[in-house]
Amino acid sequence: MNAADFSPPALPSDPHYAVVADAIHYLCANAERQPALPELARAVQLSEAHLQRVFSEWAGISPKRFLQYLAQARARQALRSAADVLAAAHAAGLSGPGRLHDLMITCEAMTPGEIRQGGAGVTLHYGFAASPFGTALLGWTARGLSYLAFCAGDEAGRLAELVAQWPAAQRLLDEVGAAALIARIFPVVPQRGTLHLVLRGSNFQLRVWEALLRTMAGERLSYGQLAEQIGAPRAARAVGSALAANSIGYLIPCHRVIRESGVLGQYRWGSERKLAMQLWEEAGSAPAGGE
Repeated sequence: MNAADFSPPALPSDPHYAVVADAIHYLCANAERQPALPELARAVQLSEAHLQRVFSEWAGISPKRFLQYLAQARARQALRSAADVLAAAHAAGLSGPGRLHDLMITCEAMTPGEIRQGGAGVTLHYGFAASPFGTALLGWTARGLSYLAFCAGDEAGRLAELVAQWPAAQRLLDEVGAAALIARIFPVVPQRGTLHLVLRGSNFQLRVWEALLRTMAGERLSYGQLAEQIGAPRAARAVGSALAANSIGYLIPCHRVIRESGVLGQYRWGSERKLAMQLWEEAGSAPAGGE
């Protein structure tokens, strides 16, 4: 059975992220003018009160506070040295503790033989779920989570990608399980527990991903610095390729990697989603409110 035999089921709605994504897009495009709440509300076609509530519930901070975050980011981008970028980020309070939860991440790599077998004899559970960053597709086995991708309107494409990774596996649609996993990954209330990841990649890619797993919420590092951390200081370009190959979004935090100049850089699931993830982490310990 192949990808053509599968079609995405009815998808959960995720209206909050859709509104927030539109608002983030407008704020980023007009950040120099510092648009006030009434202008932003008109741009996304919501009342001021509704926008303020939705944005604050999602991010933990108001749109005004988010504009302040963008101002700090622009100052960071003005610096040339990667070391200065990270020092400035820390000094500006951009390396905060992040959204608080006690979920521990452990991981193991699939062997080359397991990858070649394509999941023969394995039951792959999969399902779509609403995440804080839009609809996500998750795939997991008895060993752990192996796939977490943000659909960005291409649910069929993400599903085909997952099927291609596990062509010989028995696949089982499990929307309840997907929703339960999303609730553990993005908890409303802090909770304890361990989530196991099953990684598939080359030795180099695994080293890059494991180094990212050691970073802290709110931390920023450049491609070159990540290359240095894995003992390959001249491999910044290869590090970028490893990030692009990551199929477990957010949990393997590629969104924390920026260019040496401080510019946001590319992201597999879109630069606006990358910025939203950074905001989510930065705002995790900040109080909600109108200011």
